[in-house]
Amino acid sequence: MTLQTIRTSVHKFAKDEDGLTIVEYAVAGGLITVAVAVAFTLLGGNVNAKITTLCQIVNNNTAC
Repeated sequence: MTLQTIRTSVHKFAKDEDGLTIVEYAVAGGLITVAVAVAFTLLGGNVNAKITTLCQIVNNNTAC
């Protein structure tokens, strides 16, 4: 493979918009995944606190 062939292949790949679209979807999917994981982590702590409070109320303020 010659340097000109490699250069042509790289130039063609850089101009290929389908490749960029796939990368954009992958990045967007990754960001959404991180956001969902953070939301579930934060929500999980809040839900655990509410369940613990309800459990203590039902059990007359004894530990659950």
